[in-house]
Amino acid sequence: MSKLLPNEKATFRLVAVVSAVVLLLVLFLNRRVFPRPDATPEIIYILPALNAIINGTCFILLLVSFYYIRKKRIDIHKKLNLTAFFLSAIFIVSYITYHYFAEETHFPKDNPLRGFYLFILITHIILSAVVLPLVLLSFYYGLKMDVKKHKRITRFSLPIWLYVTLTGVLAYLMISPYYPHHFN
Repeated sequence: MSKLLPNEKATFRLVAVVSAVVLLLVLFLNRRVFPRPDATPEIIYILPALNAIINGTCFILLLVSFYYIRKKRIDIHKKLNLTAFFLSAIFIVSYITYHYFAEETHFPKDNPLRGFYLFILITHIILSAVVLPLVLLSFYYGLKMDVKKHKRITRFSLPIWLYVTLTGVLAYLMISPYYPHHFN
């Protein structure tokens, strides 16, 4: 690895801290380290559907962005990626908020699709943790117009980010009928 400039060292540290904080928050929420409030605002129950919409939108934005960068339309590519990044930030806040308030929903053990669901969910969770620092670094180099480093990272971050957004939608579609607050 080439020597990092002081600016890059600071960026790598910031990416590591942000990624670690998000990962720890998600882990703590899943382990119920934080006490849950006595009352859950009704609006919380729309967040999983909102999260699925955000994931699906990001999936489409990333595909369209890839199309435009292949056409050398950097301006459109940049706007689409910034939109996907902004939506992903909203997703993270929404996801953490939902899991702070809501009880965990389990996929039924007797459902024949349980193995498939767990595969989707587990790979989604693991790759979500992997992709966050890659996306942050991709954005850093892209915004700096360091095309060589940006391309090197996005070769990995794009397919993982696409997988994470798509499996987020699939996981939601599979688990949503089992939410205790499912809307019919």
